[in-house]
Parts: sequence; C-alpha cells; structure tokens
Amino acid sequence: MLPHVPVRRSTVRRLELAAGGLAASCLAAMEERLPWFPRLPADQRAGVLLVTQTGVGNFAAWLTRPGENIRLTAEAFRIAPRDLARRLSLRQTVELVRVATDVFEQHLPPLAADDDERRVLVEAVLRFGREIAFAAATVYANAAETRGAWDARLEALVVDAVVRGEADDAMVSRAAALGFDPAATVTVVAGSTPAEAPEEALGELRRRAHRSGRSVLVGVQGRRLIVLLSEPSGPSPGLGRLVDGFGPGPVVVGPPVPGLRAAHAGAREALAGLRAAPGRPDAPRPVAADDLLPERALCGDAAAHRALTDLLAPLHAAGGALLATLTTYLDGGGALESCARALFVHPNTVRYRLRRVSELTGRAPTEPRDAQVLRTALVAARLDADELRNPYNERQGDEDVR
Repeated sequence: MLPHVPVRRSTVRRLELAAGGLAASCLAAMEERLPWFPRLPADQRAGVLLVTQTGVGNFAAWLTRPGENIRLTAEAFRIAPRDLARRLSLRQTVELVRVATDVFEQHLPPLAADDDERRVLVEAVLRFGREIAFAAATVYANAAETRGAWDARLEALVVDAVVRGEADDAMVSRAAALGFDPAATVTVVAGSTPAEAPEEALGELRRRAHRSGRSVLVGVQGRRLIVLLSEPSGPSPGLGRLVDGFGPGPVVVGPPVPGLRAAHAGAREALAGLRAAPGRPDAPRPVAADDLLPERALCGDAAAHRALTDLLAPLHAAGGALLATLTTYLDGGGALESCARALFVHPNTVRYRLRRVSELTGRAPTEPRDAQVLRTALVAARLDADELRNPYNERQGDEDVR
C-alpha cells in the first residue's frame, strides 16, 4: 500500500506525457548496460519499447488509486508480441525490468510537485518494479507449465511410436522438437513405474540423464516405464544411478541401436526381457536383454531363439569336434573326466576345446550361467534341426489330438 498522500492529477498527467521519453531512455540504458540487447532484431526492440510504454501508463493509472493493489502489471506482458516472449529468457526479462526500474527512479521523482509527492513516487517505483518482476515470473511460469504439458504429450507420442514400430517422419520431427537427436545412438530401458512420488522420481531421472550428457525421452504406460536414452558424445558413463528412477523389480536394457528410426528393435528386446526377467530372480539391476536369452526363449521370443542358435554358428564353422565336446560336457553334468572318457580323448584336450568354445561364443561352459545359456542354445538348435527334417510335426500332432 502506498502512503496516504494523494498524487496530484497534474503530476499524473506529466507522467503520462513523459511515457514516450521514459521508454526511449529505458531503451538507451538497456543498449548501454546489457551486451545482448543491441543484438536483438529491430522488431524485438520495438516490442520491448511497447512493453515499457505500457508499463509507464499502468504506473500512472495505479497512482490515481493508491489504496488498491496493483492489478495492471501483467497487462504490460499480455500485449508483448509472442515472438518476444519466446526469444527472451526469464533472466533477460528480469535484467530489463531492473534497468527500467533504475531509469524510472532517476526520471520520475523530479516530476513531483513537492517533497511529499517525491517520496511517494520513489516508493511507488520500487514497489511497481517488484510487482512487474513478479508478473514476469508468473507469465514465464505459466508458459513453462503449458509448454511442459505439451512436451509431455509429444514425449508420450514418440515413446509410443517407438514401442509400436511406427518410425515415421512425424515421430522423428516430434523427437527433434523435444531436443532429442534422431540420429544419435539410442538405448531403450524398460522397467516398472515408481510407486511413490513418480513425478519426483522421473524428474530426478531426467536430471541425472542430462548430467551424464544424455538426451532422454520418458514414457509411462500404466505400470510400465520406458526410457529412451541417447549415447553421450564423450565416453559413456554407464547407466549408473539412472535406474533409481524406476520402480521396484527388474530393469532391462535393450541393445544400442543406430538412430531413433531403429529404436523399435531395442524396445522390442527390452520389453521381451522385462517379461522374461521374473525367470531369473538373481539378475542384476539393470540387466541387459541379451543376458536373458534363455528366459526370453522360454517365453516364446523368436528373436531370442534366433540369437541362441546364432550363438552356436562359430562352433559349426570350426568343425564338429567343438560342438560335440560342448554337447557331451553339458549333457554329462559338466564333469570333465567323464566327458573325456566318452569322447576317448585326454582331459587336457577337453579343456582346450572348452576354452575354444569360450573364445568363439563369448560364453564359458564352466560358468553356471553361461552353461545354462549354451545348453538352451543347443536345445534351440535341435528344435530347428528337427523342424527342418520334419516340418509337418506340428500339423501331425494336431491331427493326432483330434
């Protein structure tokens, strides 16, 4: 509230007449004190001039009603061109308000008729500048909230398109509008939605992703959370604590894919791994989808089935001895001596062949988990071989049941 000292109508009139000169003085001070201001296009500087003139007019109108709260401050921003609001950041707007307030403090008090009026004008300028700053913050907050809601809808559309494999130009354009490079290598991570304070958890996930140099797109699909991460330009820091943004349960990482258009392949594997993850309760968090191949194959994932059979391709190319040794070793329960007796070779020969299997497949038959993967791969290969020998097995089985 202003002090109960009336401002003469003649003083208010002088303020109104001085509006144009004050606005010009403000622009001159902005060009002198703000290095970025002279680089603005002429139409944007004209927009700042218009906002400043409106602010002076609102200030003069407010002085005639000193007992009321300021109601007209936001009007100065409502008349601003939309392009101006998009080009200027909140920090730049606050700098403009600060410069304008300093100019008002220099030029308005001398327009007062006496000392009492001068004190009223000084206090009014300070309060009006504060209210203008608050009004600017409110305008930018509303714009950010609207933009955030729109970005969330775009983000959901992009993630949904990736999951459904609809990588069209519209999806790529939406991702680019969100600041996600469509050509960057993409990793898809799938898990459960945070049960408690999901907005805070997802916000922290985004912040950690940005700190690690990654772009991120987040999609919440009911109880399922899907995150698209771009590879950082520098050395990859790994997922680290990004998985803390997920809810309880497994978190599965799909293989990196080259670009957003190919992200459906990574999403398909990540989601297949998420469905199969309960079959491996001791899996790390996060776990790569490729580390769940046996469980995925048991769930009917054709891609995992093919990956398992491809795992044995180097053994077929190397000759039958390695594959026979692996089969005998695993079928015999992993006993080295009995495997050597069954093959009529020395145990050291079995050790050498198993080392070769490990080198060619990347899986060590002597390690329990790798042995499980290799055993499942052998089963998948046998099923494929049997289907090639008798492709009518399934049809004949159905007829027998009938």
